[in-house]
Amino acid sequence: MKRIELKGITWNHSRGVTPMHATAQRFSEMHAGIEIKWEKRSLQAFADFSVQELAERYDLLVIDHPWAGFAARTKSILPLDDYLSSHFLKDLEENSVGHSHKSYQFDGHQWALAIDAATPVASSRPDLLRKHGLTLPATYEELLEIADRGFVGFALIPIDTLMSFYMFCCSLGEDPCQTDEHVVSEVIGVRALQLFKRLADKVHKRFHHLNPIQVYEYMTNTDDIAYCPFAYGYSNYARHGYAPRVLDFHDLVSLDGKENMRSTLGGTGLAVSAKCQYLQEAMDYVRYVASPACQLGLYFDNGGQPGHLKAWQSVHTNKMSGNYFYNTLPALQRAFLRPRYHGHMFFQDHAGDVVRNFIIDGGNEQAVLQKLNELYQESKALV
Repeated sequence: MKRIELKGITWNHSRGVTPMHATAQRFSEMHAGIEIKWEKRSLQAFADFSVQELAERYDLLVIDHPWAGFAARTKSILPLDDYLSSHFLKDLEENSVGHSHKSYQFDGHQWALAIDAATPVASSRPDLLRKHGLTLPATYEELLEIADRGFVGFALIPIDTLMSFYMFCCSLGEDPCQTDEHVVSEVIGVRALQLFKRLADKVHKRFHHLNPIQVYEYMTNTDDIAYCPFAYGYSNYARHGYAPRVLDFHDLVSLDGKENMRSTLGGTGLAVSAKCQYLQEAMDYVRYVASPACQLGLYFDNGGQPGHLKAWQSVHTNKMSGNYFYNTLPALQRAFLRPRYHGHMFFQDHAGDVVRNFIIDGGNEQAVLQKLNELYQESKALV
């Protein structure tokens, strides 16, 4: 029997690696002669490293959706709608968690399947809230009061700072990058930077260097932080036995006392390299991983955070995760879908430093917005 080997690349966390190994093993058991080997890369490399370069070396790629425009331009990965049935894709569209399915669409094609859905949500240590006589904040002002007492932390590395800036803009009523002229209007941009900095000034400097995973590790391994107001959600930390302490997850607070904040959609998609020599086998595997049965069963049971709505609404997944999916689904459903045009990765790679420098060191808000607009125009010229 001819043996077929497919190589895949994913990201280095239990949520990114373990479910891929599990689905590959099960797929091989169901399809004799096919072996799928997954390798991993760091979370930062996952956001930064070119999909085109990875597609030269791997058959299967777990990617971030802002790469969709780049992939469409370079044709480094395959348009899955040319290989998967319209009926199957329709089911995924109808069962998308927020804009997760749409996030991998560009130029009329589907470049990846949303096997994982995420957006920044709130999390807490209920035991610490009780210990310190605190209640979950419902508004931004209540959040600031908890921060004043030193019990709040969140990720402030460049990419997360930029995503949080987007969140403040959206929550103030204006989605970023909706015109070709500027990232956001001056009135909204200035207000967003001021609100963001007001909170960031109240957290310990250690968070200037932490990503969401590191924030959750800190929250579950120490008793310093009782509440994280926004970080890309990880259902792993809501499961008993994963970390020393279990976190509860929640929707975001309201900025105006009326509507909850709108964060910036994340998650991951499964794509197939244009260099793949075994297309039928690769497409069969992609279809298997994205199927609802796998998503709410094997994929979730092995640490995955599904991208299929039926998995988010499943009694099983919620029972095992302290209702993580029920509690945070509203935040996913309204999350902002960031730009995916060909040059946007350039903007994303540089704009985070600009916003982070202001949030940490202060400065002139108009100057920050001007620099962002310059980077934005430069990124548009790359299209």
